[in-house]
Amino acid sequence: MGALHEGHLSLIQRSKNENDRTVVSIFVNPTQFGPNEDFSKYPRSFEQDCRLATEAGADIIFAPEPAEIYSDHPSLIHVPLVTDLFEGALRPGHFDGVATVVAKLFNIVSPKSAYFGEKDLQQCAVIRKLVADFNFTINIIICETMRESSGLAKSSRNTYLTDSEREIAPLLFKTLSEAKQMILDGNLSSNINTESIDFLMRNSFRVDYFELVDRETMHPIVTPNNHASWIVAATLGQTRLIDNLRVNG
Repeated sequence: MGALHEGHLSLIQRSKNENDRTVVSIFVNPTQFGPNEDFSKYPRSFEQDCRLATEAGADIIFAPEPAEIYSDHPSLIHVPLVTDLFEGALRPGHFDGVATVVAKLFNIVSPKSAYFGEKDLQQCAVIRKLVADFNFTINIIICETMRESSGLAKSSRNTYLTDSEREIAPLLFKTLSEAKQMILDGNLSSNINTESIDFLMRNSFRVDYFELVDRETMHPIVTPNNHASWIVAATLGQTRLIDNLRVNG
């Protein structure tokens, strides 16, 4: 959706290394924003984005206007199960917009492979299920979250953080890392969630969720499996941040 940072550029660079041609879409998708969300305020820096994408290896930049993508009463795609909880529950309709625009972009571009960052873990689950259910012959490649030296996941929304908030924000990753280590140490107590939330709330975060999930189904689990990830969403000041961390890997 634009406002490119090093995380986006790493996806472009990997695609460039693995394919003959790389297409980058830049499109702030209106259907994935709710009525009280920040569509109008979402950062837009198109000329800079084009320069950065080209320098990273993009051959084509596809930047349509909303009217080119959507009719007045567009059909929407709903992907069940993986959208039941967390972002899907807190932002009704969000993943319908994501699934719809991704399906449209896939049909327009017809890529052999598509690259997505794991920071948006639930979105990755939605896209994998979308591709499987609709028989897209596209290889979905999920790439590791890019982080600042502090551990903070790179995100376009980090530009909203004040200087003081930037000092606090890395506590999200610190808390995920400690929760992961507790499980690796054999501590399967359900108190990990509560203690993690309490810690973040004491440090100025307003926490929506902190949960151990199966990243294939995006439903909570008690006993870790090979698909186990910790996920968190919390607001610091006026900025809502999400992050996740695999338990095994």
